[in-house]
Amino acid sequence: MAPTLVWLRQDLRLDDNPALKAAQQRKQPVIPVYILDPDSEGDWAPASASRYWLHQSLRALDEQLQTCGSRLILRQGDSLAELQQLAKQTGAEAVYWNRRYEPAVVKRDATIKQQLLDQDIDAQSFNGALLHEPPQTKNKQGKPFRVFTPFWKHCRSLGEPEPPVAGVRKLAAPDKWPDAVTLEKLALEPAIDWAGGIAASWEFGAKAAEKALDDFLAEGLNGYPTQRDFPGKQGVSVLSPRLHFGELSPRQIWQRVREFDAGQGRVSETTAAEKFLRQLGWREFGHHLLYHFPHTTDKPLNETYADFPWRKNAKALRAWQRGRTGYPIVDAGMRQLWHTGYMHNRVRMVVASFLVKDLLIHWRDGACWFWDTLVDADLANNTLGWQWAAGCGADAAPYFRIFNPVLQSQRFDADGAYIRRWVPELAELNNKAIHEPWQADSSILKAANVKLGDNYPQPIVDHKQARQDALAALKTITGKR
Repeated sequence: MAPTLVWLRQDLRLDDNPALKAAQQRKQPVIPVYILDPDSEGDWAPASASRYWLHQSLRALDEQLQTCGSRLILRQGDSLAELQQLAKQTGAEAVYWNRRYEPAVVKRDATIKQQLLDQDIDAQSFNGALLHEPPQTKNKQGKPFRVFTPFWKHCRSLGEPEPPVAGVRKLAAPDKWPDAVTLEKLALEPAIDWAGGIAASWEFGAKAAEKALDDFLAEGLNGYPTQRDFPGKQGVSVLSPRLHFGELSPRQIWQRVREFDAGQGRVSETTAAEKFLRQLGWREFGHHLLYHFPHTTDKPLNETYADFPWRKNAKALRAWQRGRTGYPIVDAGMRQLWHTGYMHNRVRMVVASFLVKDLLIHWRDGACWFWDTLVDADLANNTLGWQWAAGCGADAAPYFRIFNPVLQSQRFDADGAYIRRWVPELAELNNKAIHEPWQADSSILKAANVKLGDNYPQPIVDHKQARQDALAALKTITGKR
């Protein structure tokens, strides 16, 4: 009996996995395969924090597969060569996988598909990552959308997304399993243990992802519209890394939210559920943009910004990366990122604005740092977020709209809970001083044991002056303020 190879990538789950389900339905042995092939992903191969999560998620998936009478075959090397070798070794006549949308991966997958078909191997790909794929989402002129609201209106006009496909609970095993490397051989975990904070902050795998969704529906969804912008509160789902690694699919989330909302007797489009599902829309928009404008990982969508006078300032970049800017809300966000591999979305906007507008450092430097440190380092959404912050992307915040980090802190972390959690040296300051300690009376600083320039830095820039500099820089490419 000729087996089917299921090439797993960012779909590390048994539920709503179209490629795995289609392979099972062939009623032949199924061989689940993961191939570590960073060389084929260009400049955006999985980086440090993502690799650590990947290690844990692969282990969890293998454990789940074993309960189905199967196992996960791990290989390392060129994806096409490994798939061809596996097909030859096992006699496989089919290779199935779920599609990805990163530019380098799209190109690679097209080549692999054609090569396999040329060798009379049934090569099929499926949609396991999006509610609506990019070719489905074009405007009336047949062109890609560049503004979110009409994009999402179009998506909603397509009707409810397809329901999740049934989960897999039993897989036929081959008579003999092919050769595989061990998980440790992939060397995804760091040689030195810098990942302790990530390990302590998360549980990994599809079962943990389903529990996280359950917890959010029970405890967070109803308050989502009013709580989501406050980083000191548990107001968001924190499902982004689950989606990135495919421990959950967007269709699973959509269905569960709809079922929860129906159980609450709510159907209005102004409900908390609609506001939350709209965030899945932003994820879809990011993939739409990356697919149609693949150059935006490195170059601005708005070509006007190609000549923006960015500054090179390694010292300031390092201070930003390490949470030593002297602006408490910025430092809190950057330290949360370093410790947990995650940052609250409101704070992501604040720290990004600070880098590209207060420091005038290129948005790609920020994108690269996030890529290395985020456990949800998704190329589509990382690119969308940084070009949005820099004012040069689709539906972007205008560059002249410059976040004031103090006002953002006062508004969204009024009691300083978030800052106290991540900048403990400021924890004893009162609710007024904690947002801008350099303005506090010396007696207040002394009582809180805060020594500016010693145990906490002075601001590395003056925001008022930085704002003027940013507007002057903008004027050099637009000719107007």
